[in-house]
Amino acid sequence: MRKILVVEDEPDIRELLVNYLRNEGYDVVSAEDGVEAIARFSEDTDLVILDIMIPKIDGYGVCEVIKKQSDVPVLMLSALGDEKDLIKGYDAMADDYMTKPFSMPVLLRKVSAILRRKDTSSDAKSTCSSVSCGDLILIPDRMEVLVKGQKVDVTSREFDLLLTMAKHPGRIYTREMLLDMLWDFNSFVDERIVDTHIKNLRHKLGGDYIETVRGRGYRIGQG
Repeated sequence: MRKILVVEDEPDIRELLVNYLRNEGYDVVSAEDGVEAIARFSEDTDLVILDIMIPKIDGYGVCEVIKKQSDVPVLMLSALGDEKDLIKGYDAMADDYMTKPFSMPVLLRKVSAILRRKDTSSDAKSTCSSVSCGDLILIPDRMEVLVKGQKVDVTSREFDLLLTMAKHPGRIYTREMLLDMLWDFNSFVDERIVDTHIKNLRHKLGGDYIETVRGRGYRIGQG
């Protein structure tokens, strides 16, 4: 049974989420503030549904703490609709985002898609020993990235994005292609999440490993 941690300070919404997900067969634990969320998070958690505006430690802070110790996916919830709040959520390494009010069937679809991608990513990593593009080396079974022999720390989603493009150097990937492959494009994910992750990867990798093809998308060079 997949385990989901629901973090929401509004009792009615928290109860609705917990009951709905349990009825769908998930093992659900809940928290009402950031401190409790961090305490209740565990290694066997498969997904975190995390409201941004929670007491003690806000959702951005909780997300950063979780991502430092785990690659468990995080779906952020917020009544905020401003672009800067959306980008801040992605910068905190959230895997997906929903704005309140939301439809429970749509949320369930997102949950299923995120968990399916998590499983697919794990399977792909276990069947590939390493991928090299010049002095950029990816080791899927350890989720490691090496640049000129030096380890670079990346998130699980950043690794999946890099691995997808590195397997086919020179191939151009549009935002829509990457969303469909890694974020389930049909579940209404903002395409700016791709740009944010590319920006973060470029900063971490240094150099020009990821190229922008004007008007088309991104690619990794042939090395």
